[in-house]
Amino acid sequence: MIAKHLITDSVIPLKPTDTGMFAIARMDECHLAHLPVVDDQNFLGLISDKELLALNDHENEIGSLKRLFDQANVEENQHIYEVIKAFAASDVTLMPVVNLKNQYIGAIILPTLVKYFSEMTAIRNPGGVIVLEINNKDYSIVEIAQIVESNDAKILSLYITSFPDSTKLEVTIKLNRIDIGTVLQTFYRYNYVVKATWSQENAYSEGLQDRFDALMNYLSI
Repeated sequence: MIAKHLITDSVIPLKPTDTGMFAIARMDECHLAHLPVVDDQNFLGLISDKELLALNDHENEIGSLKRLFDQANVEENQHIYEVIKAFAASDVTLMPVVNLKNQYIGAIILPTLVKYFSEMTAIRNPGGVIVLEINNKDYSIVEIAQIVESNDAKILSLYITSFPDSTKLEVTIKLNRIDIGTVLQTFYRYNYVVKATWSQENAYSEGLQDRFDALMNYLSI
């Protein structure tokens, strides 16, 4: 999944000739705190409602406020992981997508990103979850996959969490099976440290679905 496939049709960019008052009204209508400013396809930057509301005169054209523009953006062929990284590095509510000529292609909003990321990580799929703690030097995705598959299970998704000033990794694995007992036994036999597990379909899947739906509702406010 790349950036241009995540673009939403609901964001209409501002023009440099639009006034601050018009921009604030558009943001309120879109339930966004930022909007891109585009001049004849050229991406100029993002303007925020916070910056606009702090101004004394809201009738000024936003093109005169370039000093306030945020230059956060991603290129159209960047991977979804790079999009997530860009969101994490910027305090913005949408991410503009540009081509190599810095021309505006569209924008990605957080609910769309969360939706696609949930599909990538198989959150909605029933199955057990195992969290392992592993030393950096001992991490082997091949061995982990072999252990899982030796118990007639498959890895639906896997992601790694690293920690500053630590040689430890947390490896979170989503499996295609609810019953993960035999998989756990094999991990224990290979001296893996199991930090946490979720394996009851109703308790895990419904709880995770509730949290996912709550997040989507929050992002849509």
